[in-house]
Amino acid sequence: MDPATSAQIVPDSEHKGLVARLPQPLRDYALLARFDRPIGWWLLFWPCAWGLFLAGGTTRWGILAWMLAGAIAMRGAGCVYNDIVDADLDARVARTALRPIASGAVSKRAAWGWLLGLCAVGLIVLLQLRWEAQLVALGSLGLVAAYPFMKRITGWPQAWLGLVFTWGAPVGWVEATGFERLGSLGLLYAGCWAWCMAYDTIYALQDREDDALVGIGSSALSFGKQVRAGVTALYGMALACWGGAVWLVRPDAVALLALVPVALHLGWQVTTLKEDGVDPLAKFRSNRFAGLLMAAACYVVGSA
Repeated sequence: MDPATSAQIVPDSEHKGLVARLPQPLRDYALLARFDRPIGWWLLFWPCAWGLFLAGGTTRWGILAWMLAGAIAMRGAGCVYNDIVDADLDARVARTALRPIASGAVSKRAAWGWLLGLCAVGLIVLLQLRWEAQLVALGSLGLVAAYPFMKRITGWPQAWLGLVFTWGAPVGWVEATGFERLGSLGLLYAGCWAWCMAYDTIYALQDREDDALVGIGSSALSFGKQVRAGVTALYGMALACWGGAVWLVRPDAVALLALVPVALHLGWQVTTLKEDGVDPLAKFRSNRFAGLLMAAACYVVGSA
């Protein structure tokens, strides 16, 4: 990797905020679950809120809080599992070499124990849902288990992540209304998939050189020189699908105006994106705000 590019890379594990004040080895376990990087749990949580709100569950604040707790725990569990599987690859990539398992700070055996503890929290959250939503949530386990291997067998692992990381949309929807109006749910989920694939392609721009050297797949590599066009198309698909979902819930042109703020934000992302070692991370993280804008749109439409 070019030294100038390497100097711009933000390491995946950073000793910041409350995590930096934890004693060792608690800090290592917090870093392993990415508690220092809350963007991940926000991106996992927002589709839950969208599904719940758009389906009419706009007063279910208690269950929404449980979903946030579940997103924090299960995102952490997913990161631990991913790092167990990818320890050999992480050690060879500049951005991930300091991850606790790759660096040797946490053993794989200890990591499995931490994974089970986080899953226990997830189980508590699962039991708060209606049984139909519980079944939907459990349906994601196979997708989650397979995800870390996708980068080894396909050049488009972000497409699989899109299925996994937005599963909260159908969970939230079914929690609010059961298996009703599935056409709208299907469009919402399709839009969530495109959104996730787009923002993770932006994230993967940080690792293009290392991924190519290590020989693992990435949509940032597969798009080649057309990354901006690819991300634009995916964000366009997301907005079109979300518009369809909104229309099926509330067939009123005025309702579609609720999507204007998130559309403007996604447009800003692609028009100002710089393919360097710093801007992709900033744009990726800005999707926490995009998620909030979409949640507001779903709330407005779902509460009407």
